[in-house]
Parts: sequence; structure tokens; C-alpha cells
Amino acid sequence: MTSIEGIKIETPNQNKILLEETFYVLTKKNCVFRVRLLKRGLSLVKENESHLKEQLIPISDIIGCRCLRSKKPERSCSCQSLPRSASLQVVEEYSVELDDSDASAYLYIYAYLLQKTKGTPTRRERTIITLRFRSFDKFEDNHREAQRWRTAIKKLINGDHVSYSQIIDFSLSHKFKENKRLLVLCNPKSGAGRGKSIFQQKIAPILQEAEIPYDLHITKYANFAREFVRTSNLYQWSGIIVVGGDGVVFEVINGLFERWDWSETVKAIPIGVVPGGSGNGLARSVAYHSGEPFIPSTLPSALAAIKCKVTPMDLVRVETKSQIMFSFLSVGWGFISDVDIESERLRILGGQRFNIWSVARLIGLRSYKGKIWYLPANAPMNIPKDVELSPINLGSSPDISTSTEHHVTRQRLDSWFSANSRRTAYFSANGSTYQSTAEQETGDPSAIKEKPRMYGPASQLPCLTVPLESPWVCVEGRYLMVHASYQSHLSEDCLFVPDAKLNDGLIWLLVIHAGTKRSQLLQFLLGLSTGAHLNFISKHSRIQLLPVKAFRIEPDPSEQGYITVDGEQVEYGPIQAEIFPELGRIMVP
Repeated sequence: MTSIEGIKIETPNQNKILLEETFYVLTKKNCVFRVRLLKRGLSLVKENESHLKEQLIPISDIIGCRCLRSKKPERSCSCQSLPRSASLQVVEEYSVELDDSDASAYLYIYAYLLQKTKGTPTRRERTIITLRFRSFDKFEDNHREAQRWRTAIKKLINGDHVSYSQIIDFSLSHKFKENKRLLVLCNPKSGAGRGKSIFQQKIAPILQEAEIPYDLHITKYANFAREFVRTSNLYQWSGIIVVGGDGVVFEVINGLFERWDWSETVKAIPIGVVPGGSGNGLARSVAYHSGEPFIPSTLPSALAAIKCKVTPMDLVRVETKSQIMFSFLSVGWGFISDVDIESERLRILGGQRFNIWSVARLIGLRSYKGKIWYLPANAPMNIPKDVELSPINLGSSPDISTSTEHHVTRQRLDSWFSANSRRTAYFSANGSTYQSTAEQETGDPSAIKEKPRMYGPASQLPCLTVPLESPWVCVEGRYLMVHASYQSHLSEDCLFVPDAKLNDGLIWLLVIHAGTKRSQLLQFLLGLSTGAHLNFISKHSRIQLLPVKAFRIEPDPSEQGYITVDGEQVEYGPIQAEIFPELGRIMVP
């Protein structure tokens, strides 16, 4: 923490410098800082007897600032006082513990700066700059100056236009108030069961530093988040923060598309993802896309939540015989899906469960027979006029039929269930509350009588029962693995497609044919952590990675296996998917 106190000076270059004051370091003699607020950041110019040294803290690295005041010193008795601690103790500006003898106003500026040390990965480190304003004899006057700086910094953080003439007019009546309020949906049982503690210890303090209010809801059972998103008035929030694994993200996204106003909601309410599961593929992909260090893994998500910087994200419409869903990560059949589903019994181990079960499945290697159809990325979406498209269910839920005229959606059966959590009461800054759902603890998803309707954009593909024609490509045989991904990472340590973007309009279809040796498959799997598997693909004809717009998988009905969508098991049988570019909105740091 850097603590410096100030003496007001005149601002020289008003056209380029928004605010400027001179401060000196409390703990060092003859060390003076000239602090300037520029549109691009906070400039700290250190002056001593020998030289000048300047450091610029970019506005993009500053998450918030708060005005505080000295805390009243503790007294052991009425006639004797203890000496003050060497460390500064402050409280909220309107606290009852104020030290009336100190007229200073303190401005705490919170920043997370990129740090790169030789031999270690780049990471962000928390930095607090404390500016002590004491140019005036009264706290109210010093407080006004601190609030002037705070308002200007807050507006710059939000991307608002700020000029020197505006800052001159800033007063306590113009005190900046955050107009964002976030909805936080937390799964306490994701991954190793640390969802709630991750939010309380890692995310809530950063939201408090940024003074962003939020409402926290803890999931109680499978599809709780899906139901909440589908039935709530989401427009009271500026965004949804999902704390947990990819399964909870799947629920939230599909809950949005089960709303009749889905087209407005998906544009107005972006989603932020805090990794708390075993895989965390989307959170890792967002950080990778933004060039943000993933150490610690929760920080990029927290920064994205407070900055409200949003980018479009591709979504994939997936159709099986009995349901329609929207996917953000991947569709799998074979090796990876087997590992994903069968390792559920080792969920307590977190992400390590995938590595352990991969060894087991490599020893007992399986292959599956079927057909794969895909539409190459450079091919037109050419649909014959006499082929009927599969309609989206807009107003009713007809019975499932094998004809091309009827399709129906149903609730997805999740492979995990969130245990009921105890009633608690947590509080965040600015009146945010932990919204306990104890009154719903008796809720049972099986008690839902009416299955929700799936809305969303209509498919441009023929129905699953309709044969596909050129320019579709068909490959038939036995496969160890077929996995389609639209993100760079399938999990935190699985760099599946380094070139994939959040919104490139592509599905990357990996096909590994039967006959691939165990040693070759092992080498391929080991390369996934760094992307080295791409070099391996180019040397082996039995392994292909294809950019496509759409695909269909038709497993042999005489065999059984697993098919997964975003890591969650769906019915084993024909499945097809098509990409909808930039359909979703995701928060990025």
C-alpha cells in the first residue's frame, strides 16, 4: 500500500491534466509525489533530491476508489490513551467511530496492476494508493476535494467523457453513484464444493472495492438457476454473474432462451463467469481471448464483472430427438465424454478427476460405430426447398414424433444436484444482501408439472430424420472420439483450439478414428495442455480437426455410450448442431 498526503497546488496544463496535487510520503523524508489525473490514467511523479521517476497507473487497471476518514483511536481508560498504530486506520466517511481531531479526507484507489517477473508468469497484483487530503482546516472542505477526485476517476473508469471544466463544477451534490446492480447465482456444490467460499473470499471483496451492489442467490437443486432466470424480472439487474462450473452456465443460458422475451434479454443482460467447477472451460477461454492472466483464476472474472465490458459470443443450437438446447462450449461423443461423465464419482477431487479417469479409459479404450455429417466452414447453408426445417417451439409442446413435422423440448437431466445450503446472512457494500432461499428448500424439480417451452432462433437445418445432401460431407466408421468445440479451452488446462475466438462463427470438429494407437492417443492428450497436439494432428491421418458451420452425429443404435453437451449428459442417439454467430453476450476483463 502506498500512502501519501497532499498539499493543494495550482494545475498547470489544464488542457491535458484533469487534476493535479502534490503529496509527500508519510514514511520517507524529502520524498514528494506529484499526482496527476489524466484521461489515460493516474500519473505518479516521484521527486527527490537526485532525480524524477514517473509511474502511470492505467485507468483500465483501476477498479474503484472510496472516500474514508480517520478512525477514532482506542482508549484504555478515560485518562490515558494508547499510541496510534503505525498503520493507518480508517472507516466509512459517515461512521460513528470518526476521529474528529483529524480533518483529513482519505481517498483509497484500488488497482490491479500487471506484474511480470523474470521466470514467472504474468499476473495482476492488488495495489492500493492512499491520497490524504488536508489542505483545509475543515473535514468538509478536504472531503469535497477527495470527492472531486473520486467522481472524476469513477467516470473515467466507466468510459464517460470528463473535461476539466466539468471537474471544476463537481461538488458533493454530484457525488458519483453506481447505477449497476448485479445478480449473482452461486452453486455451492460445483467442483470440489467451494462455490460459496470462492465468492465470499475472492469476488465479494473486489465488488466492494468497486462499490458495485449485487444480489446473491444460492442454488438449491439441479436447474434452480435455469428456473430462476426463466421466471425472474431480470431487467432489475445489469448483468448475471455465475459462480460455479460450466453446468450452471448451461442452466443460465438455456433459462434465457426459455423466456418469451429471449431476444431482448440475451442482448440486455450479459453473463459473467466465475470459475468454481472442475473444468471451467468458458472462464478460461474468456481470459485467453482477452489476453488476461489466469492467475489467480477468479480475478479475470471479477474484473469483467465490475468493468461491464461486454463482447458478443457465438452460441450453438443443439437438437436431439426429444429436446432443443443452446450450448456455449462443446458437444462430445467418445473418449472425452466418457471421462467427463464416468469421473463424476470423483468430483470431490476437482479438476484432477479428469486426469485420473483419462488413464483408466486409456487402458480400457473404447470405440464407437456411427456416421458423422458436417458442413464445411466455407460451404453455403444450402437447404433444398422441399425439405422441411425443424421448427422452434414457440407456443406449444406437442408430443414427440419421428416425422419431420413435430419436435418438442424437455428439461435437461443434469448429472449433478446441488445440496440444500443452510440459511445464512451475508452483506455486501451499499445495501447488497444475501438473498436466502430457505423458503424454497422443500422445492423439488420433479414436482414441476409443466415443462418449459424453448424459444430462440429457428434452426436452418433439416430435421434429424431428413437425409443430408451436398455440400454436407458424410464419414462412416468407428471412432475413439468426436468432439466439437467453439471455445479455445475445454477446461482450465485443456487448450483445445488455440485459434478459436469467442465470436469467430466456427465450430471446431475433432475426429479421432478407431485404429489410433494408445501411445498416439496418449501423446495427443498430453499435448492438449499447451496446444502441442496440433502438430501431432498434422502428422496423423486418423486424427482430424475441421472448421465447420454445423454437424450431425448418428451413433449406431445397437451400441451404448455417452453424448455430452457442455459437459452434461444428454440422450444417446442422433444429435445435430449449428452455430449462431454472436447470439450471446459475455463479460470480458
